[in-house]
Amino acid sequence: MKNILVTGASGQLGQSLRQRCLAFSELTLQFYTRQDFDLEQPDQMSRVLDEQKPSVVLNTAAYTAVDTAENEPDRAFAINTLGVRNLAELCAARDIILLHVSTDYVFNGKANQPYLEAHPTAPLGIYGQSKLQGEQAVEEINPAHYIVRASWLYGPYGHNFLKTMLKLADQGKSLTITTEQTGSPTSTLDLADALLGLLEKQAPYGTYHFSNRGQTTWYGFAKEIFKQTHQLEGVKLAETAEYPTFAKRPKYSVLDINKIEQTLQQPIRSWQEALAEVIHQI
Repeated sequence: MKNILVTGASGQLGQSLRQRCLAFSELTLQFYTRQDFDLEQPDQMSRVLDEQKPSVVLNTAAYTAVDTAENEPDRAFAINTLGVRNLAELCAARDIILLHVSTDYVFNGKANQPYLEAHPTAPLGIYGQSKLQGEQAVEEINPAHYIVRASWLYGPYGHNFLKTMLKLADQGKSLTITTEQTGSPTSTLDLADALLGLLEKQAPYGTYHFSNRGQTTWYGFAKEIFKQTHQLEGVKLAETAEYPTFAKRPKYSVLDINKIEQTLQQPIRSWQEALAEVIHQI
């Protein structure tokens, strides 16, 4: 049985892992919040790893405020790069497997077909740069690693686009949503299943991409949310080709998910089908 230490336990993915791990009887998960396992506190991390002796660390902890990162680069790099580097070193020294969650924002969005794992990276903003350098540290330091890039995460826990849309609709707000970016909305519940599936199958180490199947814009995502919640007729929803944000974002960040699908030997469901489950839970 694998003993897995999960970081970032209070985040939306961490909470989804807590829910989904019940279906993986061969895996034993221990959940740590930032208070108990802080990427900026290497001495604390070292002490916990020595006490718990996990065989795997599943790192979901990250600085994820994309726009704020442009004004707080030191903070973003302290967590997403230096913190991950320290974690990789601590794991490597103890022969601990490291599964690190990354992002589609390591790409520049100039592609016109889904990004393969080996596609050249070129992040546009501080957040993407800090996450990419974290990936590079994991690759350089700990050979026993998985890096899983995911896109457009939402789920039943924490703050995310789905919950924001539902809240604004309830308030009767007019919504103008961008069509400028294309990606794949990804359920944190499905991502949790995929991460645990890689560990359960003892898949080959390396980099994988995961998202739900299919692609849309943020406007298309919002429209499907209101369609599934039977609010489409009553919501004031408009689309815009441009929607200024502080940080530059990739205009196209669809990930090629064939590698992880073949590895897990399980079809990945559409983003619309995954959305229906999350809405039902909420």
